Amino acid sequence: MQLPWLLQEFFLIARCSPIYEYTTNILEIITMFGAMTAFFAATVGLLQNDLKKVIAYSTCSQLGYMVFACGSSNYSVGIFHLANHAFFKALLFLGAGSVIHAVADEQDMRKMGGLKNLVPFTYSMITIGSLALIGFPFLTGFYSKDLILEVSFGKFTNESHFSYYLGSIGAFFTAFYSTRLLFLTFLSKPNGYRSVICYAYDSSYYICFSLGILAIPSIFIGFYSKDMVVGLGTDFWGNSIFVHPKNMNMFDAEFIDHYYKILPVKLSLLGTFSAFYFYGFQNKILFKLKISRIGQKIYNFLNKKWFFDKIYNEQLGQFFFSFGYSISYKIIDRGVLEMLGPYGFSKLINEFSKKSAKLQTGHLYHHTLYYLAGVTFLLGFLNLYSFITQVLGIKFEYLKLLTFYLIIINIM
Repeated sequence: MQLPWLLQEFFLIARCSPIYEYTTNILEIITMFGAMTAFFAATVGLLQNDLKKVIAYSTCSQLGYMVFACGSSNYSVGIFHLANHAFFKALLFLGAGSVIHAVADEQDMRKMGGLKNLVPFTYSMITIGSLALIGFPFLTGFYSKDLILEVSFGKFTNESHFSYYLGSIGAFFTAFYSTRLLFLTFLSKPNGYRSVICYAYDSSYYICFSLGILAIPSIFIGFYSKDMVVGLGTDFWGNSIFVHPKNMNMFDAEFIDHYYKILPVKLSLLGTFSAFYFYGFQNKILFKLKISRIGQKIYNFLNKKWFFDKIYNEQLGQFFFSFGYSISYKIIDRGVLEMLGPYGFSKLINEFSKKSAKLQTGHLYHHTLYYLAGVTFLLGFLNLYSFITQVLGIKFEYLKLLTFYLIIINIM
């Protein structure tokens, strides 16, 4: 996944708000794709086993939230979530790196477990980052992600309600896989090699210090910056972002039904407690579900990322590899371009040189014949030139000089 590229695309959407505000249909498409991205990435992260992949797909899901916030003309809210998300996602990635180094570069969460007492500081930092990610009340993610869902519902269009419900379901999945990550990595019984688990340790003071620094804004930055960045009447963005007056719905979002305001929070808490309950006390149910026929299909479907990689590699990747080698390289590059280009031109000159060399027989009468033929051709060309100049009145002085020069060279 090219996440930096996706972040640039999102920032470009926000900066091009003066264009999008006058293309309502495009905003609707952005809303739909953003919501589907948030839902898709959340479902994929649900059953990933690689520690870094879970966090990476979480990032992709949060980007979906930012994009459909822009689709509902709330660009400032999307950028606010981007800024908040940067702190706790950096905390999660750095914490994941600390865990991976602690267990001999192992990334499979199924081979970890029992690290809570072995790497207590890293465990605390990842817990803070995970709670901020799921939008736990009064942490940083709560003030931006839930606001995105509120303003989306407050748009009162089919597209915005579609994005609200998919985003709310995505919030449930986000809470579920974040708690699953914590449980499999830290809270479950040790599942890795004894020689690795027993010698796990917290990272160096430099990394722990960085984790501690990132934890502070992951807790407080949302609360202290919300009114300044996205508060009603703020002039924080100035002319950087333009919103058409008819698309402003921040006031409408303030007065939506209370049920829709707290629904994402309820789903997030439900996802957290569901994951903790099933993985902590009812893991046999999850095991039986996983080995059942429908469970295997669901697990494979989500773990294989909806088979997007398979479709992409087999249908697009293999096609372009085959086209690049069989047609582009062998036929066009080595075929047409080479024959019309350097190889064909050099071969033509070489063949012409060989045939010209055969004319040099060394006999005087052959040379005399060539001289006479050349002089005859040039004199004929000179007469044709004189005829053209007399009839058409066009003079080609340079051609005349060139003709005399060629006659002299031929005679010599």
